[in-house]
Amino acid sequence: MILPALLAAAGDPAGHLRFADLGLHPDVFPRWHPFGFALRWYSLAYITGIIVGWWYLLKLLAQPGGPMARRHADDLVFYATLGIILGGRIGYVLFYAPEMIARPLSILRLWDGGMSFHGGVIGTSLGLILFARKHGLNWLRVHDYVACCVPFGLFFGRLANFVNGELWGKPSNAAWAIVFERTVTSDLPEPARHPSQLYEAGLEGILLFALLWFAFWRTKARYDPGKLVGLFLLGYGLCRYLVEFFREPDRQYATGLLGTAGTHMGQLLCVPMLLGGAYLIATAAGRRQRVEPTWGTESVA
Repeated sequence: MILPALLAAAGDPAGHLRFADLGLHPDVFPRWHPFGFALRWYSLAYITGIIVGWWYLLKLLAQPGGPMARRHADDLVFYATLGIILGGRIGYVLFYAPEMIARPLSILRLWDGGMSFHGGVIGTSLGLILFARKHGLNWLRVHDYVACCVPFGLFFGRLANFVNGELWGKPSNAAWAIVFERTVTSDLPEPARHPSQLYEAGLEGILLFALLWFAFWRTKARYDPGKLVGLFLLGYGLCRYLVEFFREPDRQYATGLLGTAGTHMGQLLCVPMLLGGAYLIATAAGRRQRVEPTWGTESVA
């Protein structure tokens, strides 16, 4: 079903691929809901991102100078997962849907969607700080290693956004633009839009992972506390800020001060990340010291 639609769109420069023709559905098994619950691709994306990120973290920790032992990684996953869920949900409510505060029970309905990445970053950071204090670890170096694993979750999460047909981009006449469903509230025909979810998957997932992979495996950045997490913050901030120019603004911010200024909430939330990332990178060399590994036998100067 997908291939004929792609070929049809490619053969007609004036036509655009319709999202409905891709045969995608938010549920993994659309017709099978055991116990009344549907298994959604969005939930599966979170689970996959955490599992793959945990696996990659073990690969990083196997290198000389790791900030924690293998046994710490299992405990860390619990703190990080809790931070992602609580921070992401609370951040969504505060940044994008404050009206939900008047309906507290709706905040618990995670299966209805609504997670903020920026809130997830804050929640995860707080969780990692508590984790590091509990085990007597260097919290900034722990952040460095975890930052290298985050692009996996971003990649799978943005693909899930695309499968859900949500967070689409602005109207576009580009040949690869896609006609999503229910994007306008009037009787006007649905416009073709940028598949901004795929832009984000490529930039925040693949490109950011490649940057951090090179910095970890091909340089000595992991021995400068804060450099890797600084690269993550700066890299993500730049990628997200850029993609927001192609992404449809959240409806509650399409008008008002942000709408008038042409700024999206996602861009506004990226400013602290850009500043913080630049600061951590600029000051990382000054924090470098002899690294005695928590796991392994080699000392690293």
